[in-house]
Amino acid sequence: MPQMTFTGLLFAILLVVYFLTSAIKILKEYERGVVFRLGRLIPVKGPGLVIIWPIIDKLVRVSLRTVTMDVPAQDVITRDNVSVKVNAVVYFRVMEPAKAITEVEDFYFATSQIAQTTLRSVVGQSQLDDLLSKRDEINAELQRIIDLQTEPWGIKVTAVEVKNVDLPQEMLRAIAKQAEAERMRRAKIINAEGEFQAAQKLADAAKIIATQPATLQLRYLQTLVEIATEKSSTTIFPIPMDLLEPFLKRLRKEAE
Repeated sequence: MPQMTFTGLLFAILLVVYFLTSAIKILKEYERGVVFRLGRLIPVKGPGLVIIWPIIDKLVRVSLRTVTMDVPAQDVITRDNVSVKVNAVVYFRVMEPAKAITEVEDFYFATSQIAQTTLRSVVGQSQLDDLLSKRDEINAELQRIIDLQTEPWGIKVTAVEVKNVDLPQEMLRAIAKQAEAERMRRAKIINAEGEFQAAQKLADAAKIIATQPATLQLRYLQTLVEIATEKSSTTIFPIPMDLLEPFLKRLRKEAE
């Protein structure tokens, strides 16, 4: 009889321990508990200490932290028929835990599949130049479409970023040639603009010299000064006849 009483007491202690371990749950600050009581959804629990009924209650933990999900590289053909491989990263978080559990079987897997199909669709509708130069617009479009699809599940997509765009080697060489041709075009335009400005300044100077003949003599003297800096050169400086005219007149008078 005492042995049976001890066995019963031990069984009762084990039952109480099992009940307490099954009934008492501690949820962290970023966690919520979605509870099903006999299969029916009851209000979300947490954070902190949560007590449920063993056997009749089932608790599913849901994290409210932002999830960083890597989207595998996708082989896509752009609108201008260029084959590229694109991967991205999606940032999302659960806003309504009850919907995330009841509206979709696996919200993480479902979000991943939506992100992959949307990435292929958006990149396929874009041209290669837009994919390389208008990355912000493509990221915004991806975020809008994915968030629209996941909103019924209680999930908010906060950002989508295209990480890398892999191009074939032939396309890389073509882009390099295009960039080189663009640089040469800009260099020729700059050179032509410089020559045009120089010619315009020379034309303006010629107009001034035409109205003031004395400036031509000053230009001669300036040229002589510049040439005289080279000591090893011989300088022949032309003398205008206007300068000799007074001397010639004087010689004529003396001869008469």
